[in-house]
Amino acid sequence: MFIRYGYEIVLTCPQETPLVCLMDIHPDRAADIQSETVSVTPYRPQSVFIDMFGNKARRLVAPAGDVTLACSGLIYDEGLPDRQNFIAVETPVADLPPFALPFLLGSRYCETDRLSQQAWGLFGHISPGWGRVQAIMDFVHGHVTFGYEHARATRTAFETFHERVGVCRDFAHLALTLCRCMNIPARYVNGYLGDIGVPYNPAPMDFNAWIEVYLGDRWHTFDARHNTPRIGRVVIARGRDAADTAMISSFGPHVLKSFKVVTEEAKDVIEPAPTDARQALTAVR
Repeated sequence: MFIRYGYEIVLTCPQETPLVCLMDIHPDRAADIQSETVSVTPYRPQSVFIDMFGNKARRLVAPAGDVTLACSGLIYDEGLPDRQNFIAVETPVADLPPFALPFLLGSRYCETDRLSQQAWGLFGHISPGWGRVQAIMDFVHGHVTFGYEHARATRTAFETFHERVGVCRDFAHLALTLCRCMNIPARYVNGYLGDIGVPYNPAPMDFNAWIEVYLGDRWHTFDARHNTPRIGRVVIARGRDAADTAMISSFGPHVLKSFKVVTEEAKDVIEPAPTDARQALTAVR
């Protein structure tokens, strides 16, 4: 199937302001992008680079006044729910690959030192592996109440644990912190997630946050907010927490004037027969 995605964000800057934006589709899905248009109005030159976590980032200098950042694209997706592997095992810390080790440590929004005792008290008796991670997702899903009115940019995992309210990033921060406390590598992910294969949600479309957990020899998707396999996740960025994946980092003051996101199945696009290249790509994933 195909997913139509995009955004339109309007910022107001009192003066010329350097920006670094993490809103492009992650490079590991580049082969699936069918078409894409990215624009800045009024026009400003942009440069693209890959950051330390492998995300595609854009740099520009926004003009004084209003600036509109926009994207419109179409991406191919297998149309399958998140893969599950109920027999996936935890890897002992001594045997973890070096790239997984940073995702065991505390970070800006994830205070492993403040939640370690609670984590071991809640999940220490559960057999290591997929079941323990799922128990953490079940706990966070039932412990925290979702609501856009609860959004707060500075809320940490420790605060979410005690306040018991939040938005998707708070669910993700608490879930991955509890995993790290149990010596299970976990990383923060944000991206597009439309209402595909689930009942229609009248709330405005938005970017979403979830986590990836390292079990066995690969990363697995978990989502404490929805707590069920979903169809159509399109990763934008990964990092230790939301500080590493901020959509827009501005080096000067700005006001968010408008924010619109589109992520939905493109039912009007006819899917061609799979090519050998696409079949090979699907087989590798």
